[in-house]
Amino acid sequence: MIGDPSGKSEERQLLSEETLRANVEGMGRQMRRLLDFDDAERPALLVNNYDWVGPFGFLEFLRDVGKHFPVNVMLTKDSVRSRLERTDSGLSYTEFSYMLLQAYDFAHLRRHHDCELQVGGSDQWGNITAGIDLARRLDGVQLYGMTCPLLTKSDGTKMGKTESGALWLAPERTSPYQFYQYWINLDDADVGKCLRFFTDLGREEIESIVAEHQLDPGRREAQRRLASELTRLVHGDEGLHVARRATEIFFGAEIGELSDAQLVQIFADVPSKGMPVDAIGGEGLSVLDALCAAGLAKSKGDARRTIEQGGGYVNNRRIENVEQRLTSADLASETVMVLRSGKKRYALLRFGGEHD
Repeated sequence: MIGDPSGKSEERQLLSEETLRANVEGMGRQMRRLLDFDDAERPALLVNNYDWVGPFGFLEFLRDVGKHFPVNVMLTKDSVRSRLERTDSGLSYTEFSYMLLQAYDFAHLRRHHDCELQVGGSDQWGNITAGIDLARRLDGVQLYGMTCPLLTKSDGTKMGKTESGALWLAPERTSPYQFYQYWINLDDADVGKCLRFFTDLGREEIESIVAEHQLDPGRREAQRRLASELTRLVHGDEGLHVARRATEIFFGAEIGELSDAQLVQIFADVPSKGMPVDAIGGEGLSVLDALCAAGLAKSKGDARRTIEQGGGYVNNRRIENVEQRLTSADLASETVMVLRSGKKRYALLRFGGEHD
C-alpha cells in the first residue's frame, strides 16, 4: 500500500485494496511456477507483510520502530537523496517512511521465520542496510544483505523494457509469444550474459552455445535457446508450444490444431468480431462478406480485388476463388477463424456466443 521510492523519479500511484489483493494473488501464481512450496523439509514461503504491519498502530510504530531511524542518516540514502535533489518533484512523507516498513519486515522475518539474508537489486541497498541496522538495535542480532546490479542491455537501457512497456511474467500482461519474441530479438552482445544469468545451463554448455552462435549470428541459435529456456520456465511447456506456434503462424504457417484460448492469446492485439454461428451453416459465409465483416476490406469490390491480387487468406491459406464460401470446416479452433489481408493485416471472426 506504500510504494518504494527507490529508482522512481516521481510519487507512485496508490492502489486500491482490491487491486493489491489481485496483485498478491498474481504474484503467488507466478512464484509457484518458480519455487517449490511443497518441499517436505524447506518449503518456500510466500507471506504478506500487511499481516504484521496492518495491525500496527501509528503511535506504536513511531515509538517502537521510528525512534531507531535518525533523519540525518535517512537523508543520506540514495533513494531519498536523489528525489530531494530533483527540482521538478519532491518526496512525500509517505514514501519517505517506506524505508522503515521494509526494515521492519526484515526484522519480523528474522524473528518468525529465521530469515537472515535479504537479496535484492542494487537500488535496494539502503532499504536492506536499514533492516540490518534495525534488527541489531531491536534484537541484538546480525543480519546480512546481498545486492546485484540492475540488469541493463549493452546500450545501457534497462533489461525487460519494450516499446509497449515492461516485460511481464503474467501471461495476461505479456503473452508467451511476446515474451518469447523479446528474447529472440535480443542483441547478440547481451545473449551470453542472459544465458548465464537466467538459465540453469552449465558453463560449458553455455560457452558451446555462444561459440556456435558466433559462427553464424544470423540463425540466432543462442537467442532461440535462451527464449525456449525462459519461456518454459515462466509459462511451462504449453506456453512454449503456443509461443513457437505463434512464431510459425506469423511467418505464414497454416493455422490449425489450436484452442480458442490459444488463438486469442496469440492474436491478442488483433481486431476481432463476433458473428452468429449460423453464418457458417448451410451454404456458408461468402469470403467477400467475411473480409468485410472482419474489417479487412471496405467493400465487396475491395475484397474481390484483394483476393484477385493474391492477398486474401483464411487461416493463412490463400483464397484462390472469390466465390468460395466458409463453413465450420474452415474454423482454426473451436469457434475462431483467422483472416488475413496482405502480409501482416490479421483479424479474427468468432462464431457463436456473443456477437457484434
